[in-house]
Amino acid sequence: MGKARLLVVEDDADIANMLKIYFSGLDYEVDIAPRGNDALEKTRQVLPHLIVLDIMLPDIDGYEVCRTLRTSTRTSHIPVIFLTQKDERSDKLQGLELGADDYITKPFDIEELKLRVQGAIRRSERESLTDPRSGLPAGRLIEEQLRRIIREEGWALMDLRISHFSAFNDVYGFVAGDDVLRFSAMLLGEIVDAHGTPNDFIGHAGGDNFIIISTDEMMPAIRKAVTERFDEEVKTHYNFMDREQGFVQTTNAEGEMVQSPLMNMTLGVISPEQQRFADIREITEMAAEARRLDPSSEA
Repeated sequence: MGKARLLVVEDDADIANMLKIYFSGLDYEVDIAPRGNDALEKTRQVLPHLIVLDIMLPDIDGYEVCRTLRTSTRTSHIPVIFLTQKDERSDKLQGLELGADDYITKPFDIEELKLRVQGAIRRSERESLTDPRSGLPAGRLIEEQLRRIIREEGWALMDLRISHFSAFNDVYGFVAGDDVLRFSAMLLGEIVDAHGTPNDFIGHAGGDNFIIISTDEMMPAIRKAVTERFDEEVKTHYNFMDREQGFVQTTNAEGEMVQSPLMNMTLGVISPEQQRFADIREITEMAAEARRLDPSSEA
């Protein structure tokens, strides 16, 4: 997997910088937010794998930040560890009631915080809550969303796949491939923020496969933006020569050199307006079939 992303929400610059230096040295990707609203904005832009959250902040407190994260479909799964100078039982209970995953009191032992961070991320991955590369909801969280929408009206589900991703991996390597998955997650997040609703869901179903759940009304604009942006912006992951020629050269099973097109996003959209679904497996199967019928999909 790529580097795990931490968001440290702390208005004390000395503590924030110390945590950034320490966890960066452990190969984490660390971002800092000095205010609660900054944290919410950064989380909307790039989903962290975990948030270290101070309770006492200069604008909104950590409790309010946690409450907002937990009430949003997009961010409800992110593990949160509270940092605070308070050591009262009522404060700890309030944090845990809001859905915090852990709680550590200042002054804290940095080694203890490291172990708690590692444990929370491992639990999230073990329980199939998030994909370790993109940080997006995965397995069980996707299933929960499918069980929710099958009882509702007005939704639309988009099944997306990065075509020719395996050829890119063969040429550029798995580290570059993980960068493409993270880029894809960020791009889909930007598009849903711009054209969807706050309750829309983005999931990473595995490999090069993603899903978006939005409303039937908003999905056409989301689809248009994905189609317009992905195929062009993903080209930045190729070198100049491959971009210019429009393909990469790979070796097939017979050892022959073959040309593989540059990556593009194929997608299909389904909704209960088109038909009724008996179970969640039928939803995923029909969405995949709609995606395979995309004119830009591989032959």
